Amino acid sequence: MRGRYTQSEEQFTRGILIAADGTAIDAVLLGRVMSLVKNHLDLEQEHLWVVYPRTRQEDGNLHAQIMGVWEPETLKKPPEPSSDEENQEAAEIEASGEASTASLPPSEPDVEDGYFSIRGEVIYQSQDEEKYVIVKIKQAPRKNDDKMKFFKLKLKGDLATKAIGFFWDFHVKLKADSLMIEQANNIGALPIKKRKFPPGSKPPGGFKGGGKRPFTPRPSGDGAPVGRPTIKSAAAAPPRVPKEPLPKPVKKPKPIEE
Repeated sequence: MRGRYTQSEEQFTRGILIAADGTAIDAVLLGRVMSLVKNHLDLEQEHLWVVYPRTRQEDGNLHAQIMGVWEPETLKKPPEPSSDEENQEAAEIEASGEASTASLPPSEPDVEDGYFSIRGEVIYQSQDEEKYVIVKIKQAPRKNDDKMKFFKLKLKGDLATKAIGFFWDFHVKLKADSLMIEQANNIGALPIKKRKFPPGSKPPGGFKGGGKRPFTPRPSGDGAPVGRPTIKSAAAAPPRVPKEPLPKPVKKPKPIEE
């Protein structure tokens, strides 16, 4: 991203990048680039910065994390440090490779201002007039015990197909303070994730498998369980017909003996 870095009043590592068209984007300096900016760059001039774009979750605004500068012709000049400390800083900058032509393939010696290559999972796709997608980008943990980190980017453009749950390769151009999709390639569907519940907690519904509480018969007054009536069984049962009382037995008279 080409622009002029201006530090904030409170902190040197936080400031804004002002582009040629006047657009101001919040920025922060990362790692060894701080020594590079302090000792080797004229901040009154525009530079082509190597940045990680981010979309803030609080307000949805774009901001940039500066991790290098792309000026091989300037940075390849032999440094003239005046102290051992500056010698050490120059060695760190050279070892980091942040401003070296080796950071790009030989077939791509020129860097396009405002171009970004972005790959990640689409987790949201707008259906409104303003078409955009939210892309989730994961960072592999540097240590075995570290958790996987991720961040989200808002990219403007219409993919004209269902994109959620797929891994995409985007070619994006920065226009003002928005990342606009110029080309998008669907790499493939991602496996469906199973929901995990913390140990000791209950899934939705309160029971294993997320089902409802099973019916337990309640005892009646005489101790016999009372079953749950169902509409189906009640409707299917024929109406009760009152029974007629059985006739009483009639005693036959004994025959008269002569």
